[in-house]
Formats: sequence, structure tokens, C-alpha cells
Amino acid sequence: QVDIVESGGGLVQPGESLRLSCEASGTIAEIVAMGWYRQTPGAQRELLAERTPGGGTSLSDSVKDRFTFFRDNSKNSASLQMNKLKPDDTAVYYCHAQIRANWWEAPVDYWGRGTQVTVAS
Repeated sequence: QVDIVESGGGLVQPGESLRLSCEASGTIAEIVAMGWYRQTPGAQRELLAERTPGGGTSLSDSVKDRFTFFRDNSKNSASLQMNKLKPDDTAVYYCHAQIRANWWEAPVDYWGRGTQVTVAS
């Protein structure tokens, strides 16, 4: 059993910053990939940042000059530092992890419940 928990969302004004955190817990042999998505009503979930299976980090062009992704392997956690927030950044932000519970099993996708980020004056 694996649980993904996000924290750090909230209401901020344009230009301000927020840091989102995500932690995976439970039976975990390996976190193959971990990252952040966001979604607005009626739209598809958008990939923002992810540490890939090869160890590299991908960051969406739409946010790479304002957002920074951190991955802490020792704590099964990942963070997203969001600076210079805009009203268009308003969305529900989801943490995603691809986790192998035991070494002999294939990785499985897990999602957190989401955290709301609202950017408004």
C-alpha cells in the first residue's frame, strides 16, 4: 500500500511564491519517477516537472523560468518551488509517482489527492 500526500497550496497574490511538497509513504522498494502536474476545470492534466527514470529532470517550458523542482531520494519526497505566480497558475496541483513496491514487481502509477493553488488579487 502506497500513499501520496501533497501540501503547501493556498491563496496568494500575483508575483508571490509558494512551495508545494509531496511525500510518498508505504511499501516502497523504488521510486522510478516522481513529479508534479496541474489541472484546471475542463482541461487535461499538465505535466510541470518530473524526475525521470534515467535520473534527469524535465521541466515544462511554460514554467521553467519561474518554477524549480527538488527531489529528495532519502525522504521519498519532491517539492516544487513556484515563484512569480500568475493568475494563470491557478489550478489543482497533483503529485505523481511511479513506484515499485517490491523489486520483483512492475512499477505502478500513484497520484496524490491534489492541492489547490489560487493566484488572485
